[in-house]
Amino acid sequence: MSSTNDFPWTEAQFAEHLRKAIKNYWKGRGGQSKSQVKRGITDAGTRGEVTGGQHLNAVLKLLVETARAAGFSNDEIKLNAGIELPGFFRPQKRWDLIVVRAERLCAALELKSQVGSFGNNFNNRSEEAIGTATDFWTSFREGRMGKATPWLGYFFFLEDAEKSTRPVGLKKSIFPPYEIFEGTSYAQRYAILCERLVLEHKYTRTALVMSPRGHTGKYSEPNVQLGLYGFAKALHGHLIGCR
Repeated sequence: MSSTNDFPWTEAQFAEHLRKAIKNYWKGRGGQSKSQVKRGITDAGTRGEVTGGQHLNAVLKLLVETARAAGFSNDEIKLNAGIELPGFFRPQKRWDLIVVRAERLCAALELKSQVGSFGNNFNNRSEEAIGTATDFWTSFREGRMGKATPWLGYFFFLEDAEKSTRPVGLKKSIFPPYEIFEGTSYAQRYAILCERLVLEHKYTRTALVMSPRGHTGKYSEPNVQLGLYGFAKALHGHLIGCR
């Protein structure tokens, strides 16, 4: 780690780390699915790949290294214990990563993924992201997490598949949806969601990464503003100033 707290990777280096993280993600999901089949567990759809725990740990590790490069110690980077923050509408919310210093909350991050069942889960994921942020900022407003504004991040991983990238129709309704959603795929809708979460100050920064199923590490970022490299650099910059 640089003594000047420089960002630790070039964009090309970061991309290579991300490719390895995505290979790890698919390997974890595939292994979980096979192990459940051997045990005779018959979850519906792709649920057998979801119930095995956190498969985004390799991505999370990149963000942990980002916090370390900004000068934070392991004691200040919370991963498995001490990651509950007070809510306003519920007692507590368990985050994937929080960064603290001298009783100050510097950052909190949420990592989510979607593989298969796109139609069933898009609204659920959207409501979850919006609700989590609303709960957090209301609790912050009420003084539960100090006065210094923390950095709130939301990362989303989406399977790049035919069903996630083809246009999806909209239901007829009394009040029509916004035109921006017409003729969009679930991938495009997730991008709109991530953009608007920042636009409406629900999160400081969001990121969207897509990858086809397999162990190649291939991935794409459909919107440059939602790239993980920029996301990590923004987190690093905030943490540098979180003294």
